[in-house]
Amino acid sequence: MAQRLNYSSFIPATYGKLIELDTLAGNSSLDNLLIHLVRLRASQINGCLFCVDIHAKQAVRDGENRLRLLHLTGWQESDLFSVKEKAALLWTEALTHLSPESTNDNLYQSVKAHFSDAEMAQLTMIITLINALNRFGVGFRAQPGTLDKVLGLDSITL
Repeated sequence: MAQRLNYSSFIPATYGKLIELDTLAGNSSLDNLLIHLVRLRASQINGCLFCVDIHAKQAVRDGENRLRLLHLTGWQESDLFSVKEKAALLWTEALTHLSPESTNDNLYQSVKAHFSDAEMAQLTMIITLINALNRFGVGFRAQPGTLDKVLGLDSITL
């Protein structure tokens, strides 16, 4: 499918700020590979192939195990993810499939047991921003691989 619209060219200042916020959020105290997993999982749920492509390549570039990427859709059953990573992925899914029931007190407390208050805020910001970016990728059918050269991902193979 062809891209519908080069959206960033029509809103360069605001889209640029969204990317700036996403970059800033990614420079948090959270583990870089955890951030990749969160961004990738939200993008899988939202069906944003553009973002799945970017975040899988970035994860591999930064040392992520390819098998863990393959297991990500079934992370609940996989022994390849730590308890903390599973908590982050649980929170990712809860906020991506957003509803009052998905973020109930029991779920929140089970996630919060693994993260400080600052980390919970950082994690939630990362999830929020990737979900916003997914709306652009899905809505306008952003084409996977089109930013590889700009992002230094053109030599990454999966």
